[in-house]
Amino acid sequence: MSRRWSSSVARMAEEFSKAEVHATATSSASRSKRNWAWPSVLRWIPTSTDHIIASENRLLSLVKTPYVQEQVNIGSGPPGSKVRWFRSSSDEPRFINTVTFDSKDDSPTLVMVHGYAASQGFFFRNFDALASRFRIIAIDQLGWGGSSRPDFTCKSTEETEDWFIDSFEEWRKAKNLTNFILLGHSFGGYVAAKYALKHPEHIQHLILVGPAGFSSETDGKSERMIKFRATWKGAVLNHLWESNFTPQKVVRGLGPWGPNLVRRYTNARFRVHSTGDVLNEEESKLLTDYVYHTLAAKASGELCLKYIFSFGALARLPLLHRWIGAVCGGVAFGGLSSFKQLSPCGLEVDL
Repeated sequence: MSRRWSSSVARMAEEFSKAEVHATATSSASRSKRNWAWPSVLRWIPTSTDHIIASENRLLSLVKTPYVQEQVNIGSGPPGSKVRWFRSSSDEPRFINTVTFDSKDDSPTLVMVHGYAASQGFFFRNFDALASRFRIIAIDQLGWGGSSRPDFTCKSTEETEDWFIDSFEEWRKAKNLTNFILLGHSFGGYVAAKYALKHPEHIQHLILVGPAGFSSETDGKSERMIKFRATWKGAVLNHLWESNFTPQKVVRGLGPWGPNLVRRYTNARFRVHSTGDVLNEEESKLLTDYVYHTLAAKASGELCLKYIFSFGALARLPLLHRWIGAVCGGVAFGGLSSFKQLSPCGLEVDL
């Protein structure tokens, strides 16, 4: 038995020796083979700004209107600067990812601002139709999409609003824009409205598409959410919210399973439960890839959530509290195909 055991050990040693020699002789080939053999479901999918821009270009290849993509420099500042988006350990320049579509020379300029957990590529189905009438400029807000993602150091609602409003103003200066139409969707509508209140001299018209931030905890519609917070489930979710636990952290935490979660999300939101024309297979695939890279990248602008809204997406500084008496021009509310206009006297008129 001792001889058999020794013989077995010798054979094992010989096999290991052969394997080692083979691995040394073909290290690059073996690494490639191991990567191929490793189950794809267990592979982490890398992301970066380059990955985001590449996936953006693939998604926008579906758009027929020619466009130009650029990274607009909004400046730089030393660590500790009073400028909100420079409060980090880096003094590198900040950039706003910008896409401008071809248009007729006399077309009015329409600037489009995306919502929370989104980027300008979410508008890809709207670009062709809008570009036939407007000079379309779509941006990724600071800390989102393909724009710079500086450390988010804001500690209050006011500071957080300044992060987005002031960086947008620096972008406007860099692009030398004035008298333009500003469109904001969801959280982008909140930012657009706040910007218009602070810099009305630059806004020709304001369009708010499904804007967030009009409701507050004191509104009657929020009573149900307040009651839910009193339950143990609501208390747990409210704690996660106040801890700034964002949806993006779930995507990152799932690692190799993140893309599958995003695939299910895009399929549910834009195909299964869509009220309009659903995405075809190619659109769904390209959008899923784009959304994954924008969500899985470094946390930055997403961390605004708890400072702008309390749990249930109820605004801490509701727009209506500042809107009444401040509107000096037409404001359109609604979807991209149907708007209502709020006139200076407060009347709603179908457009």
